[in-house]
Amino acid sequence: MNPTKLDSIDLQILEQLQLNSNITNAALAEEVGLSPAPTLERVRKLEQAGYISGYHAELAYDKLGLNTGVFVLISLSQHKKKDILSFVEKIKAIPEIIECYHITGQADFLIKILTEDLASYQKIIMDKLADIEQIGTMSSMMILNTYKKMKNIPLKK
Repeated sequence: MNPTKLDSIDLQILEQLQLNSNITNAALAEEVGLSPAPTLERVRKLEQAGYISGYHAELAYDKLGLNTGVFVLISLSQHKKKDILSFVEKIKAIPEIIECYHITGQADFLIKILTEDLASYQKIIMDKLADIEQIGTMSSMMILNTYKKMKNIPLKK
């Protein structure tokens, strides 16, 4: 399967699974207008082709005591391949960093940190990020509120 080979039924399946990954095959089949057997076959083909990379539960951060979100712009002091790869490996080892993007513009990386409070954020900066020698500068932006948070990607139909 490639993007040009996805038909409207495949796109409907992907849309429904984004909305509710726990949907039963019978309910999914009803939503897309197929019987259960061909629906299940299509889902399996979409998984095998890599269109579906996994299923997960979205957790309520605040219920877990994770009330402080911070975006951090990071500029590296060196831009050699080995430095970039070393930085990325060190970032991957810090569990509080839940997202990391290599970007263009005023910085090299944008990371998202999720933690309990400001004091625990400061501890991450001091005990973990400050020890990464590839980091030249950091600029933090506290998340005050989230007005839109989409997990679904827009699909062209």
